[in-house]
Amino acid sequence: MDPYTWAYIAIMAISAYVSYKNRPKSVAPKPVAFEDFSFPQFEEGTPQCVFFGDNYTPDWMVLSYGNYRTQPIKTKSGK
Repeated sequence: MDPYTWAYIAIMAISAYVSYKNRPKSVAPKPVAFEDFSFPQFEEGTPQCVFFGDNYTPDWMVLSYGNYRTQPIKTKSGK
């Protein structure tokens, strides 16, 4: 092989190392909190509808929401 081939391989290795060391460091995202959600709420005196079954309405609002878990669900796996 040419002596230049080893020089090219060395330059490529050094370039890869420098690129690896100078890459931007990734920051872990903040976990989503319950306060991050924005639910539209009704105001006092707003007429409310009650639906039974599958229905469609073009105007909607959230009267209540709940049963959100703040701890992970743990299940047993295996027998």
